[in-house]
Amino acid sequence: MPRMPPGCLMAEFRHETARLILRDWREEDWAEFWEGTNTSEVMRWLGGVLDETGCAAARRRLESYARDHGHTFWVVERREDGAVLGFCGLKRCNQKGGPTGMMEIGWRLRREAWGHGYAKEAALASLALAFERFGADEVIALTVQGNEGSWGLMRRLGMRRRSDLDFANADFDPETGMIIVYSIDLREWGRVDG
Repeated sequence: MPRMPPGCLMAEFRHETARLILRDWREEDWAEFWEGTNTSEVMRWLGGVLDETGCAAARRRLESYARDHGHTFWVVERREDGAVLGFCGLKRCNQKGGPTGMMEIGWRLRREAWGHGYAKEAALASLALAFERFGADEVIALTVQGNEGSWGLMRRLGMRRRSDLDFANADFDPETGMIIVYSIDLREWGRVDG
């Protein structure tokens, strides 16, 4: 999607699933998001708990993805009660050493939201948006070998292991110093049964 000219307003993004709303960030979301997700358990495979500077930098990145590409890792809100569960969505891969520019899906949910199928529901919606709205021909997902929950979800989404795209980067798991990649293309997506 082309970059919007300065002063041009985009309509607020909002996409609903059976139990969730994926939407743009609002100022009041940030405190609830960080409280629920910036914990040692959630951040175990994401480089560890962030300090105030790290949180601010992450926020700037998320906001820049929406501004520059028209998509980002959106807020995941539970429809039932409006709780901010975390984020899920799309960005362009920008990890040092990685397959730069490829469409990337990612998610991060608070611990209390694990095990309820929310991540899969949000990720399936994000993949549908990637292929049907944003014109992706392939979508990748990144994790580390130790993050079995994450790559397990990638498999349940119909993604396949792409060891040819793995790359050295110790930001998330200094012990292995590697990031592993899964992907799904448009043809494969057409065969996924959510």
